[in-house]
Amino acid sequence: MKSRIIGTGSYLPENIRTNYDLEKMVDTSHDWIVARTGIEERRIAAADQCTSDMGTIAAQRAMDMAGVTADDIDLIVMGTITGDYPWPATACLVQENLGAKKAFAYDVSAACSGF
Repeated sequence: MKSRIIGTGSYLPENIRTNYDLEKMVDTSHDWIVARTGIEERRIAAADQCTSDMGTIAAQRAMDMAGVTADDIDLIVMGTITGDYPWPATACLVQENLGAKKAFAYDVSAACSGF
């Protein structure tokens, strides 16, 4: 059995928080943050938006790119440490949202190394 990636998808929340925004909240500076992390901005989810919601949008975009349906999906792997709940795995919620009834689903909760 071989596996392959035939489509990719992503989703970023619309709300952007820059380092300059953080300068107004805490004692830091844009330059200090960039020098140590390389981060210039971060995206903030809406109050009513969960990790599974964002994962579902990204997965649907990947499926659209690949030209496949939920029935074609065999496996969903979700890399997150900010899941919706401790249990079930957020990948299972994405699986349900997509209607991927035949797919296995699990989370990789390994922080940065999860992706």
